[in-house]
Amino acid sequence: MKKAAKPIKKSTIKVALLLDTSNSMDGLIDQARAQLWEIVNELSYATCNQERPDLKIALYEYGNDQLSNDNGFIRQVSAFSSDLDYISEKLFSLTTNGGNEFCGQVIQTSINELAWGSNESDLKLIFIAGNEPFTQGPVSYIKASTDAKEKQININTIYCGNYNDGISSMWQHSAKLTNGDYMSINQNQQTVHIPSPYDDYILELNIKLNKTYIPYGKQGREKVATQALQDSNASKYGKANEVSRTVSKSSSFYKNSSWDLVDAEEKGFNYSKIDKQLLPKELQGKSDKELKFYVAKKKAERTLVKQQIQEENSKRKKYITLEKKKNSINNNLKNAMLKAIKKQGKQKNYVWKK
Repeated sequence: MKKAAKPIKKSTIKVALLLDTSNSMDGLIDQARAQLWEIVNELSYATCNQERPDLKIALYEYGNDQLSNDNGFIRQVSAFSSDLDYISEKLFSLTTNGGNEFCGQVIQTSINELAWGSNESDLKLIFIAGNEPFTQGPVSYIKASTDAKEKQININTIYCGNYNDGISSMWQHSAKLTNGDYMSINQNQQTVHIPSPYDDYILELNIKLNKTYIPYGKQGREKVATQALQDSNASKYGKANEVSRTVSKSSSFYKNSSWDLVDAEEKGFNYSKIDKQLLPKELQGKSDKELKFYVAKKKAERTLVKQQIQEENSKRKKYITLEKKKNSINNNLKNAMLKAIKKQGKQKNYVWKK
């Protein structure tokens, strides 16, 4: 009798972003904030084993002398999280200050602290960006790279400066040791977002989308405020970036079951356990049956709005592709990361829709 085949675990793209937050890195942090949603959007088009993967992002800062010397001037800003509003909030909380940049130690710390798991189909990636020699600090980058390879983690190094300078300061070597990629960028290049004729309508749809969220529990109201704040933060980099965030919110990656009843109900939800005093005022007096009906209505509205956003974004993507060909626009951090992710994803049967 044949043994039953083991079910294939759902794949997850796990990205640990290690950012140098020393004095010279304001431009790098700015690029990360400005390009987060475009990166998320491109990842949302991936499939693995004919299924949409999940996405988890972790964030570390290093090289900032406001951090503790005991920890090597390293701080875990966020463990792996699928809460994209939270990741955005943490990115906008970063500030720069001079310090010692210990690349080997921050890599080793992220390997030891994060829940990388053992799923063979997960795409496990570290992206480390900075501009000081890779050899600094008490932990050897070679040992850290060896540990990463044993856990099937690819280290991708992004040197902020001249390409050859990064090679001579050993940024390329760490990537080679783990089958990762070495890249160099101009961290001070301003991000250029291309406006499109579809932007205004997509932003109108974002307003409708936000109205479908039903906060519950102790975190509910605070998370609604966070959602609005991250909309506002995205708009600081222009309308087109605000549109990119809206597109991310319409993707399968944007999940809020911990505070939103519509997302929570998809996982199965016990309405009798809800503290109705923490619901919006207009819902506090409703019975469980009435509340379920209301949630179903909002779910239908959200499904429609998300579909409309995706349809408009399909037209927008075609428009932007043509404009990029005309203007040869190059957004460095985003392009460096996506090139590496797609190349390494291909080796694990990840496919991107064109």
